[in-house]
Amino acid sequence: MALRTPRTAASISPDAMSPAAIRAFDNIARLWKLDLDMQLTLLGNPPRSTFYKWKKEPDSARLGRDTLERISYILGIYKALQILLPEPAVADGWIHKPNSASIFGGKSALQRMLSGNVADLYVVRQYLDAMRGG
Repeated sequence: MALRTPRTAASISPDAMSPAAIRAFDNIARLWKLDLDMQLTLLGNPPRSTFYKWKKEPDSARLGRDTLERISYILGIYKALQILLPEPAVADGWIHKPNSASIFGGKSALQRMLSGNVADLYVVRQYLDAMRGG
């Protein structure tokens, strides 16, 4: 019997990850009550027609590495919030609430993430990871 090499995220092609990534993003966007413009900004502003096609036919979605990286940070933010705030409604609403932490300057995490820079998604993810001791 031959041993199989375990598949890691690095060994899976972006095309193979794309359908699951777009479905996960769509679910989180719904839970976070994100409007279309917010969703597009978080994904790096793909053309609307492309975004609609991804949503309509996720199995044929082919996301670029930048978009996959953005979704990865969003998944990490979502997961960290579910761990830190076990009440789903509270966890999902947290991104909309003003935050006094210095990285937010009194604004919400969502406002920070909507700057359009992937680095801001990273900063929010790191903040939450630090809050949960990770």
